[in-house]
Amino acid sequence: MKKVLLFLMALVASLSAWAIEQDETPISHEWVDLGLPSGTLWATTNIGATSPEDYGDYFAWGETEPKDFYDWSTYQWCNGSYNTMTKYCTLSSYGYNGFTDGKTELDPEDDAATAAWGAGWRMPSFDQIQELQNNCTTEWTTRNGVTGSLFTSNINGASLFLPAAGYRGGSSFYLSSSYGGYWPRTLSSGYPFIAYNLSMYFGDVYWHDDDRSVGLSVRAVRVP
Repeated sequence: MKKVLLFLMALVASLSAWAIEQDETPISHEWVDLGLPSGTLWATTNIGATSPEDYGDYFAWGETEPKDFYDWSTYQWCNGSYNTMTKYCTLSSYGYNGFTDGKTELDPEDDAATAAWGAGWRMPSFDQIQELQNNCTTEWTTRNGVTGSLFTSNINGASLFLPAAGYRGGSSFYLSSSYGGYWPRTLSSGYPFIAYNLSMYFGDVYWHDDDRSVGLSVRAVRVP
C-alpha cells in the first residue's frame, strides 16, 4: 500500500509539473469570451491593474517592465535613437550599423503580457485587435468614475471595458480620461521604429502608429 501511495504522489507531482510547463497562466487572471471567430479570450484588466477600470502599467513596445522615463535614450531595442534599432528592424536605414532581422512580431520573451502572466497569455496580434473591432459595437462611457470604451460583442452580447489610460512620454503622463492606446505585438508595416496600436479618443476607436519608445497600456489575450 505504501508503494502505491508513493507512486500516486509521484504521478500527481509529475502531472502538475507537466501542466505548468504547458501553461504557466495563473488562474487568478480573468477573461471574457466575446464569441469571436478565432476563439480569442480577452483579459478583463490591463497588465499591472487590479480591476477593469484600473489603468495598470505602461510599456514601451517590446519591453517587459514599466519604467520612469520613456524615450529613445532609455529604449531597450535601439542604441539611443529611432534609426539605431538593434531588434525588430526590417529596413537597414533604421538599424544600428545597417542591422536588420525581418521580425515584425514580438518574440514571447519580449511580450509584456507573457512576461507578467505566463506562457498562456500574449499581447494581441494586429488580426486579433481587428477581429475585436469588426465584431463589437463600441460606446464611450464611464464606469466607476473612469472613462473609456466599452466593446460589446455583436455575437453573444458580452462586453469588454478598456479605460482611457492616457500615455507616457519622457517622465510625463498625458491625456488620461480622454485618450487610451493599447499595444499589439505587431510592428508597423511602414517604418520599423513605429508600432501599431489600438487608440481611442473621446469615443473614436481607430488604428494609430506611435514611436516604440512611448509608454502605452497592454491588454492580454489567450487562445484556448
